[in-house]
Order: sequence, then C-alpha cells, then structure tokens
Amino acid sequence: MRGGLTGAGPTPARGTFQAAITAVAVLAALALFVAACATGGTGARDEGPAHADTVVGGAASPAAIPSSPTPTPDRGKAVRLVKDDPQVSAEVKRELKPCVADKYPVEVSYGELTGGAAEDIVVNVLTCSDAVGVGSYVYRESDGRYENVFKAEEPPVYAEIDRGDLVVTKQVYERGDPVSDPSGENVITYRWAAGRFAERYRTHNDYNNTVGEDPTVAPESS
Repeated sequence: MRGGLTGAGPTPARGTFQAAITAVAVLAALALFVAACATGGTGARDEGPAHADTVVGGAASPAAIPSSPTPTPDRGKAVRLVKDDPQVSAEVKRELKPCVADKYPVEVSYGELTGGAAEDIVVNVLTCSDAVGVGSYVYRESDGRYENVFKAEEPPVYAEIDRGDLVVTKQVYERGDPVSDPSGENVITYRWAAGRFAERYRTHNDYNNTVGEDPTVAPESS
C-alpha cells in the first residue's frame, strides 16, 4: 500500500545518484586545494594587465633616447623676430597681439631649409578670431643673428617644412566665398638655391572637384 512507503529510506537509484554528486564535489574541492597550494596558498591568482616595466633577464630595458632632439618651438623668440623685422608689414604687426593673456597667435617650426649651421625657423602669424594665416616667414641664422629670407603676406597663407623644401599654401576665394569656405588652394613648393628660395612647382587644388578629378599641376619654373 502507498501508506506503507511513507518515511521509508531512499531508493537504491536515488542513493547512487547522490553518491555520485558527493564524489564530484569532493574532487572539485580537492582540485581547488591543489591549485591554491601551487600559487603560494593565496587561492586563485590575481589577474591584471602586464606591467610595462617588467624586468627581463634581471634588468629593465631603458627607454630609447633620440640622438638629436628637435628644439622646442620658442613662441617668444618668434614674436620678437617678427616684431623687430622691418620687412614685416604694419598690418601683420597689428595682428600680432596676445589673444588670451600672453598667448600670441603664432605657429613656429624648425628645420633644415637653407643648409646653414643652425636650423631655420618658420613662423606663421594667424588671426586670433578664426586662425587665418596673415603672414609666413623664414628666418636663417647668419653670424649669430637671424635674418628674414622669405615672406608671404597674402592671406590666407601658411608655410611649412616638407622634406627639406618650403611648402606654402594659399587659399583661393571666388566672389561671394565666405572665409570658412574657399573655392580652392594653390600649393607652392620652394627650394633654397643660390642664396634664395626659388619656386620649383605649384599645384592648384579645386575644392569643388568631382571625385577622381586630378588637380592642375603647373610645370617647374626655370
């Protein structure tokens, strides 16, 4: 009868299943214990990102040091050069005033352009309001002082050093173009020769070109 089964012990099948579960639990606990012992008794190993200063072979690898570091652009020196330069127009000098506190709107870069003993200095003077280039200059060291060997003052203009050449970008506006949206640009490459910068070639980029249309490239000047 059903009533006679009340309070009876587990059936053989149930007992076998519980015994199997107990055995698995014991084996799992034993595996965790062995792993803890292998890691110095601290339980599971703490994971985290590898450290950059990991020592290999008993000594840390030193950081690479550039053999010839580039000079830090000196804005104060650039401002003095432009302000004291009689070749710089009065209009550009009027723009050369602090935008905020003592922060002047100039960009400065150093590089080898004229083959002199010291690196040449390229200075771009910008407007405070919209960072439009109003003047670009190159200064060359000679007999302990810097002299102006290049200037471009037709805004918007910007000069930079590209693999030993002086590259000047002049944006082109058509009638009705807003300052923020020129129609194109002329990119002129100059190279130092016979004591002056000579134009090598120029490229005109039309901002309204269709995709895949080549820019107009003028031949090199003689």
